[in-house]
Amino acid sequence: MKRIAVIGLGLIGGSLALELKKNSWATIYGIDKNPEHLKKALELGIIFEKASIDIVKEVDTVIIAVPVNVTPQITKQVLDIIEDDTLVFDVGSTKAGVCETVKDHPKRGNFVAVHPIAGTEFSGPEAAIYDLFTDKVNIICEQHLSGKKMVEKVINLFESIKMRNVFMDSAEQHDKHIAYVSHLSHVSSFMLGKTVLEIENDEQKMFNMAGIGFASPVRLAKSNPETWTPIFLKNKENILKALEEYIKNLTEFKEILNKESAEDIYAIMQNTNKIKEILNGIKN
Repeated sequence: MKRIAVIGLGLIGGSLALELKKNSWATIYGIDKNPEHLKKALELGIIFEKASIDIVKEVDTVIIAVPVNVTPQITKQVLDIIEDDTLVFDVGSTKAGVCETVKDHPKRGNFVAVHPIAGTEFSGPEAAIYDLFTDKVNIICEQHLSGKKMVEKVINLFESIKMRNVFMDSAEQHDKHIAYVSHLSHVSSFMLGKTVLEIENDEQKMFNMAGIGFASPVRLAKSNPETWTPIFLKNKENILKALEEYIKNLTEFKEILNKESAEDIYAIMQNTNKIKEILNGIKN
């Protein structure tokens, strides 16, 4: 990779640009609809040069890191004008929409659908950091529809920033699973923050009392609504299913708490403690 275009200079796009600039010495061109993002990315050294969408005709790699509601449209636009040997991949947390949009495109083989599982609650070019992806998982979806060389390039790219690649044949299955392990967590965090803010009028007193038990689960409520509103809408059906099961469990807990059934409360928590075995293997 010698010339890379990054479309969308937020946390993920900006952090990828930093890593690839460091690892590949490639020239990084930045594209963003927000002129302030472009200015800040240039000031911070995230990109080498501001550019328009037409630059994708001249680069060997295009990274699409925009909100998921516009990813399909932009991906198609990029595929329409790239050269035959250009790699294109998106990094959105929903995959079904973009994969469906480009499934019959003549240059579908140039596109690889990926989802690096990494992030923070911060946004914009200022949020971009080195080592965001280290020891995290990158999901590659529908590799059988992408060109072999393009998949190899993606594998090598993410391995170079110390990510572990895993593969999923179905974009729909990706979206179903990610609704439970990521999107539901964000809904829960936003709603927990909303609940406390609505009930607790004395904000200073509330935050003086708040410890890690509150700060940790509500951390994701600081995430950017501009990013997460389209994610929730794009993955609506899967998130609704996850919410139904979550609400069922909350209702069950409410009922046994009302009954003051210590044995049932203990049993639920003890059974759920098994998740420690899984979470202990995940590096933050």
